[in-house]
Amino acid sequence: MPERGGSARDRTEPEGHIPGPTDPEGHIRDHTDPEGRIEDARTTGTRTAAPEPQDTVPARPGVPLAGRTAARRTGLLVTFILGGLTATPPLAMDMYLPSLPEVTSSLHAPAATVQLTLTGCLAGMALGQLLVGPMSDKWGRRRPLLVGLVVYVVATVLCALAPSVASLAVFRLVQGLAGAAGIVIARAVVRDLYDGVAMARFFSTLMLISGVAPIVAPLIGGQILRVTDWRGVFVVLTVVGIALTALVALRLPETLPLDERHGGGVPAALRSMRALLADRVFTGYTLTGGFAFAALFAYISASPYVIQDIYGASPQTFSLLFGLNSVGLVVTGQVNGKLLVGRVGLDKVLATGLAVITLAATALLLMSAGVLGEVGLAPVAAALFVLMSAMGLAMPNTQALALMRTRHNAGAASALLGTTSFLIGAVASPLVGIAGEHTAVPMAVVQLGATLVAVACFVALCRPWSGRPGAESLREDN
Repeated sequence: MPERGGSARDRTEPEGHIPGPTDPEGHIRDHTDPEGRIEDARTTGTRTAAPEPQDTVPARPGVPLAGRTAARRTGLLVTFILGGLTATPPLAMDMYLPSLPEVTSSLHAPAATVQLTLTGCLAGMALGQLLVGPMSDKWGRRRPLLVGLVVYVVATVLCALAPSVASLAVFRLVQGLAGAAGIVIARAVVRDLYDGVAMARFFSTLMLISGVAPIVAPLIGGQILRVTDWRGVFVVLTVVGIALTALVALRLPETLPLDERHGGGVPAALRSMRALLADRVFTGYTLTGGFAFAALFAYISASPYVIQDIYGASPQTFSLLFGLNSVGLVVTGQVNGKLLVGRVGLDKVLATGLAVITLAATALLLMSAGVLGEVGLAPVAAALFVLMSAMGLAMPNTQALALMRTRHNAGAASALLGTTSFLIGAVASPLVGIAGEHTAVPMAVVQLGATLVAVACFVALCRPWSGRPGAESLREDN
């Protein structure tokens, strides 16, 4: 595993400060971009190495990772645990998707109301990240994570027992609030351990691991519906949650040392977030990723009705198509991490991904509106596959580019990234059902509109052409 970037000497800035780059000896020096903002060392591509200990021991739960050797010894296991934590949202949502039409009939509720159970889970994940991120900066990564996982398991049990759509939506909200701990802390741990190109590549690796979840989750959900009803889906999610909690408790080490934790509670957390949001480029990447995620979640929320009700596919066929689209996302993510990162500027890769998503969303809107005449399932599925695959270029790079702007507030930065994405996605969810269950036009309109806003944020706020040091100059020294 790459070293934790930066020596102990560059960890003395006041709380909430976005540090400047270091000189070759590890001392902080101020560097401003053309607009006067202090740049982060990772933004300029500068990386400083912490002294490698002569003799380190394997990391243990509750003991901070110290040095590159210990990180390497636990690297594979930590990678799989982090992948499992980032798989929490697709497991909680995608395994449930094939059962949405059944929930609609079982609880005697309209489709738009049932989709609020997705919105509740998504909104919970958004707000939960806002709370858990700063908590993890103050108390470390393990304690908030374990508490969140335990509450997640309890909430999932209550979802299985829900007697009405209203109670199911409430329990899903709690499930999302608790499940947010895994999402935000996983990203913060990555920031604890990685810098620069290595961080961008690791996010692509996480996409490979966590991407298995959306591939298998709908397939599992469809098969569960063969032997039981939608409540059985939550029983399986409960078992998965218990297993992940045990694995974290036994095997995930603490990655945030005591001397890097922040005190001050809520006021300090708010100051940190205010400092992050004052960085125009960080905000630009955060909004770009958020609206790209809205296009993704419009697909997640509407596709069960589009594929099954409009085009007459079975839950199993829907699951296969959903899994195929997830394969496209994972493969593209690996092309991004293995072939593009370190060779092509991250901004260029991100711009390409946004362009492809825009073209795919436009094609979907034309087909859905009948402009291209009557089309069957195959061309719609092909356009959805292209759109989902291009997300593998957009999502990991927006996260990496945003987190490169800060190091000392990784939890708060991760929380802002996640909260923005999930809140925007939560708004997109009910919009795709406002015209009923018999047209795909709302889904395509939301996807295209969200993507165009993402492009506008990228162009207006990130300004990749402006000569800003960082993303375009970020290369490996080889």
